Amino acid sequence: MSATRTIASSHYRTSQLVTLGMMCGILLLMAFTPFGYLNIGPLAITFNMIPVAIAAIVMGPVGGLVTGAVFGLTSFLQCIGIGGMSAMGAALFAINPFLAFVQRFVPRLLDGLFLALIFPVLKKHLPNAAACTITGFLSAFLNTLMFMGALVLLFGNTEYMQNLIGGKNIILFICTFVGINAVVEMISAALITGAVGEALTKAHIVPARTGAKAKAIA
Repeated sequence: MSATRTIASSHYRTSQLVTLGMMCGILLLMAFTPFGYLNIGPLAITFNMIPVAIAAIVMGPVGGLVTGAVFGLTSFLQCIGIGGMSAMGAALFAINPFLAFVQRFVPRLLDGLFLALIFPVLKKHLPNAAACTITGFLSAFLNTLMFMGALVLLFGNTEYMQNLIGGKNIILFICTFVGINAVVEMISAALITGAVGEALTKAHIVPARTGAKAKAIA
């Protein structure tokens, strides 16, 4: 019995590592091809938070942090034209390269960590599919919230940002600036993460819910 448990545990851990490797590979593919970013004006619609959400669901904080770091690094590299060019990133890099790195990297790193902490809480109260869907939604929501928060906090007083803000209230500026981009990201991330999470649950890579509440729902 002990040997069987050891083999099962080893297989589960291997499946998790394979999934993490796949998510990192997908992130790199998306970062260096048009699949990951749809540039519209100074901002871009990005789908790169989806692999981060899936890795956080499968591997917890380790998966979230690793893929979040990959996402953040590839986002920063766009400031210098590697894997595409971000008009805003290039402008921020010209103002202050270090702060540009912080603004691009840290929100994505924290996004992965927060998702890994949120998913287990959701899974205690909801079916896996719903927990994965909400986690996907939050991956885009938190990414946008922290990205824009860091942008205003670190560069809000610069001439570049003052021209973009145009005297608007900060909250109004953020809402109008991200606009349809954020809505598309949140809906896409919710639907795709929910579907992939459910598939991984059926493949026993994401543990199914257990306990009294799960039986009551069933």
